[in-house]
Amino acid sequence: MLFDTHVHLNADQFEDDAEEVIKRAREKGVEHMVVVGFDEKTINKALKLIEAYDFLYAAVGWHPVDAVDLTDDYLAWIEELSDHPKVVAIGETGLDYYWDKSPKDVQQEAFRKQIRLAKKLKMPLIIHDREAHEDIVDILKEENAEEAGGIMHCFQGDVKMAKQCLEMNFYISFGGPVTFKNAKLPKEVAKEVPLNRLLVETDAPFLAPHPYRGKRNEPSYVKLVAEKIAELKEVEFEEVANQTTENAKKLFGIS
Repeated sequence: MLFDTHVHLNADQFEDDAEEVIKRAREKGVEHMVVVGFDEKTINKALKLIEAYDFLYAAVGWHPVDAVDLTDDYLAWIEELSDHPKVVAIGETGLDYYWDKSPKDVQQEAFRKQIRLAKKLKMPLIIHDREAHEDIVDILKEENAEEAGGIMHCFQGDVKMAKQCLEMNFYISFGGPVTFKNAKLPKEVAKEVPLNRLLVETDAPFLAPHPYRGKRNEPSYVKLVAEKIAELKEVEFEEVANQTTENAKKLFGIS
């Protein structure tokens, strides 16, 4: 069985066929999925989905690109939603220096607030990091984020950064890029991260794995990610599927 720890079934790209997409994932052995909400619209859609399907869970947080829109009222709302029995993480939060909608200092403050909230709630974090590796690590250290722990989502850093994150109680999660033919770095990291600290995800509808690169991603493709990791670590696919599912359930408190 597989666990897609990061999927956006709440995205507009699945507006017309979410039910069929979910069915295909189940047929491929995807036992559970975490639907990640990152603003008001996607959080509300995530909540509707987890009410409709018993094997779906949600994460609630505020994306760094939209950090300029994070008000105290929204932060209080996220805290309130954390009481839902199927809300299992805070995020995705973090830093994104690729897009420039939100200034870096605004992103960093929104990130710190969500780390503090996760610590207060004793919930794991889901971390988004795009072209901000050094600042991500520094802020996680400064805010003692190891008290919350969580996931380095769709990890793009190097082996050194991965080890720093592992030391801070974070799991390393891999998605489609680990399957790309020219992507050496994620493959190197996947070989080094212990299997009991590793997770798989799709980030669907984004970052579809090979051979679907450039097309709409969907959670059934998480199997391709797990197969690539098994190949890289020279173990059976079933071992990767079972261990990453066990890791996710442990992190999210799912029995």
